[in-house]
Amino acid sequence: MAIRYWVCLLVSLASLLVAPRLGQAEIRTHGLFTDNMLLQRDQKVPVWGTTDRAEPVTVTFGEQTATATPEGGKWRADLAALSASAQPRDLVIAQGDQKLTRKNVLVGDVWLCGGQSNMQWEVHQCAGAQEAIAAGLNANIRLFTVPREGDANPRTDLPGGAWSEATPESVPSFSAVGYYFGRDLQKATGVPVGLISSNIGGTTAERWMSKEAIDGNTELQGMSAPQGRSDLYNAMIAPLAPFGVKGAIWYQGESNADRPYHYRHVLSGMIRDWRKTFASGDFPFFIVELAPFTAIVGEPVDQEWAVVRESMQWVANALPGVDTVSIVDVGDQNDIHPQQKQPVGERLSRAARVLAYGEKMIPAGPEYASVAFKDNKAVITFKNVGAGLEAKDGELKGFTIAGENGQFYNTTASIDGDTVVVSSIKVLTPKAVRYGWANYPVVNLWNKDGLPASPFRTDDWPIIQQDKK
Repeated sequence: MAIRYWVCLLVSLASLLVAPRLGQAEIRTHGLFTDNMLLQRDQKVPVWGTTDRAEPVTVTFGEQTATATPEGGKWRADLAALSASAQPRDLVIAQGDQKLTRKNVLVGDVWLCGGQSNMQWEVHQCAGAQEAIAAGLNANIRLFTVPREGDANPRTDLPGGAWSEATPESVPSFSAVGYYFGRDLQKATGVPVGLISSNIGGTTAERWMSKEAIDGNTELQGMSAPQGRSDLYNAMIAPLAPFGVKGAIWYQGESNADRPYHYRHVLSGMIRDWRKTFASGDFPFFIVELAPFTAIVGEPVDQEWAVVRESMQWVANALPGVDTVSIVDVGDQNDIHPQQKQPVGERLSRAARVLAYGEKMIPAGPEYASVAFKDNKAVITFKNVGAGLEAKDGELKGFTIAGENGQFYNTTASIDGDTVVVSSIKVLTPKAVRYGWANYPVVNLWNKDGLPASPFRTDDWPIIQQDKK
């Protein structure tokens, strides 16, 4: 009986000691704050989360300490701007006797990788995967994939996800375009790079916009939105803010090709929305023009993907800090997911190095600038001529020309210095020229810097699906 008495007494005392801790409130960080994370340099660094306690929360990183007073169960402390650093350090969050430590934290540039399936497409699914994975060890590249789901209402946190260093184990399942972009950017700049992959295959752009952005945009009133709207913004973009970012890359548009002209208003609205969400000003935003897809058509036609590419270029001209890259050389007639993702990432990186980092080089392939009609010829000038224009693999191809009646004909073209001259015996008085104006453009105009020209048209005549919203 005596033994039983003492056992019961000890159990009771242990329960009294443990009970308060079982009911003790925990301090939590937002889901982006995990081991191996990367913080954005050169701007204030918000660190935030939740708690049920009223005591101050302190955040320490390196020699800095910031303090937050919880309100309504939420807390946020802002560290002053940090310089880039590849030195792994601990981020320590403390409240009373509780302490959280996030280990192996770097400081550099964070890029969002958004879009649909061609951005989601993973490294292991692409050409050259074996070599890329084997060489994937780089502690100065950090990867985070946002859980893929939507929500009817904006979220403030993520249901999962964790940062990881780039390794042969983590690279295979990451966005290929995102990884190749970050790999080349990190190599060129020497700055640690963090990549946040937030994308889902088969999705329309309006699903990546906030309800407020759609409702407040007159161009988007009456939009059909066949897949719905805002759910992916709510679950995969909104909860990321106010995490610091350098900029974004975007590969999408296939699912908006049924409304290709209107896409320019959706995409420009989405970019403005993201910039407002992250409150980082007009951060750099780079768009991949759609790769060639579907059967090659021999005669001039008006096709939706050509209009989508034009809409992307329109956005780049309309908004500051936006550019496009052409990938007309990596398409596949039979596969909407072309396997060549490395050139896509490399070209995005090149554009970013110029626009976001100030490197002195040509950012992209030749882009249409102007046209002059004289006698029976059209003389076209370009931006991004660089070291000069060239026709790859034979004579120039992909140009069509039309007169006043709007009937386009395939025609020959020639390079004359930094211009292209287009004419046809079928069109005595030309009024318009188009280049690569098809779902699958067969084209070969490049600059000598190794970059293909973007498809274009010189006219503003009505085009396919122009009024469809």
